[in-house]
Amino acid sequence: MMCGNRQRRGYVPAGRACVRLVAAGMLAFGLVAVRPALAFELFGITLFDSEDEAADVADPLRYSVSLTVAGDEQLRETLEAASALVADQKRPVSGSLGLIAKARGDREQLIAALYREARYDGVVNVTIAGRPIDEIEPDAQFSGEPVPVAISVDPGSPFTFGTVRLEGDAAGLDPARFGLASGAPAGSEVILKAETDIVRVLKEQGRPLAAVSGRDIVADHRTRTLDVVLDVAAGPVAPYGETVVVGAETVDPAFAAMIAGLEPGRPYSPAEIEEARQRLVDLGVFSSVGVREGDALDASGAIPIKVEVSERKHRYFGVGATISNTEGLGIEGYWGHRNLFGRAEKLRVEGSISRIGDTSQLGRLNYNAAIMFEKPGVFGPASKFYTNVRGVFEHPQAYDRFSINSASGLEYRFGKVHTVSGELAVEWSKVEDALNPGGVRHLLVSIPLQYVFDNRDSRLDPKRGFRVLAFAEPTHDFENGATFVKFRGEASAYRAIDDAGKFVFAARASAGSIVGASLAEVPADRRFYVGGGGSVRGYAYQGIGPKDVGGKPTGGLSYVEASAELRIAVNDSFGVVPFVDIGTVSASSTPSLSGLKAGAGVGIRYLTPFGPLRVDAAVPLNRDPGDPRFGIYAGIGQAF
Repeated sequence: MMCGNRQRRGYVPAGRACVRLVAAGMLAFGLVAVRPALAFELFGITLFDSEDEAADVADPLRYSVSLTVAGDEQLRETLEAASALVADQKRPVSGSLGLIAKARGDREQLIAALYREARYDGVVNVTIAGRPIDEIEPDAQFSGEPVPVAISVDPGSPFTFGTVRLEGDAAGLDPARFGLASGAPAGSEVILKAETDIVRVLKEQGRPLAAVSGRDIVADHRTRTLDVVLDVAAGPVAPYGETVVVGAETVDPAFAAMIAGLEPGRPYSPAEIEEARQRLVDLGVFSSVGVREGDALDASGAIPIKVEVSERKHRYFGVGATISNTEGLGIEGYWGHRNLFGRAEKLRVEGSISRIGDTSQLGRLNYNAAIMFEKPGVFGPASKFYTNVRGVFEHPQAYDRFSINSASGLEYRFGKVHTVSGELAVEWSKVEDALNPGGVRHLLVSIPLQYVFDNRDSRLDPKRGFRVLAFAEPTHDFENGATFVKFRGEASAYRAIDDAGKFVFAARASAGSIVGASLAEVPADRRFYVGGGGSVRGYAYQGIGPKDVGGKPTGGLSYVEASAELRIAVNDSFGVVPFVDIGTVSASSTPSLSGLKAGAGVGIRYLTPFGPLRVDAAVPLNRDPGDPRFGIYAGIGQAF
């Protein structure tokens, strides 16, 4: 292929102005630059970090760095984020040789960043103490800390795709389908993503060995175009072979292979490979899971599957807390085991106390204790058995309750997004409320049934997707003869407004109804209530809905509730969330919008790997006498 302009403009990795990127090595370089975390910072406080970072570095040498980019401020920010010299300038390097090596590696990373921005004629010059790094001898020594490092970048011009061809087994595919359209921006990530997508299309045909077998990429500096030729080999259609598990120590490898669920002889599918990986992750016993195809077919023509895992610590414990000016302080503690008998059986013991500060009487605090057991894979890889025993002694505003509950059930997941569950629950309780001031004993037997559709991209902090829940619970009270059915439905949606996911609109709506019994016949703790930190913020817990003459909530037989939030990521650590909530409770089984209450406010989110830390402040918009003037709530995770 002819090159357009061979004039050298400065440092270019390939050594000439018309760059032939054989194997696309520089395209891939620097897409993910991972540096080990040396400290953990929470609310501006640095934890687990040495005061002197030079203590662990041999022959520490400090440097200062400046980065200049010609003519493009936004690109300068991109390159600054890609520069290890900039990111690590507060940390010393290991002597002069360490600084030279870091500078040369940084130049490669900056060139790769330019390629991602489709700038293939950019020039990156790096000097140390005024000397270009290509002219510095390996044994050079620098003195006078901090040693000045200067990076200057001439980004050049953006390139677009010129001629694009797919050859081999991909010859019948349209390159534009994969973003490789003539005239489109030719960023390196576009090419890498196209290769991945092309291979995936062929693998979805049951061809596990599909791969890009050759590539020819030429940057023509005269026309500012990138010509791309990709040669793709599809390989044969093949079924699954044997699944081999590597890295399992205390977890039974045969059990892990069963949970993967890739039965020998069934047609190969990349979607099933990902589902298998997710099922193994969901077991909770592995810190990392990799599921990949073998490099060749076995003697029978099947593709072997290799599962590589690393086990987590199986025993764990922890504490947590919530706080609200309307509900007081709550604390909880828990202990658990993730692999009780070697097949990912889970045992968890937990307890909590709440309303601390809301009442000074120990007998009016809320107490909750439970023992829970879970066994996955009882009826195939997508199934789970669970059982629990729970004791509750609580005194919310609406009632006083002491209960002992036991439940056992099964959960089954269909594919990645559908989950159904059913259980048998038995509860003995004594509940006193405004409608039953002397207290009533109940012996309740119920069959809770639930369906969940969940395609959110994250459970901790979703930016896209939906979650829909449908719940029904037929119940009979053997103490009092009442029979009723509790229905509840909930839907939430998440939509990132921008491509980076910095602005996310989240909305939730739910409704419920209890049919078959009067309000007084339904135990007070089974009725519907609205208000509080997990409901309509700005109001007291259970503070919305029917009340008796003394202003005590009675609960209702139906409810309607909705929330909307705009989740704004200020930076990688903090977010701001304006929100509005509405809700009401009705004494009848038919949901009604009469008595609708609204609350609005703003929250702060501190983003952590285990989910956002949440603080919300809200005010009631149509406050009644007795309602609080504001509410403040803190917890872990998004509000919904």
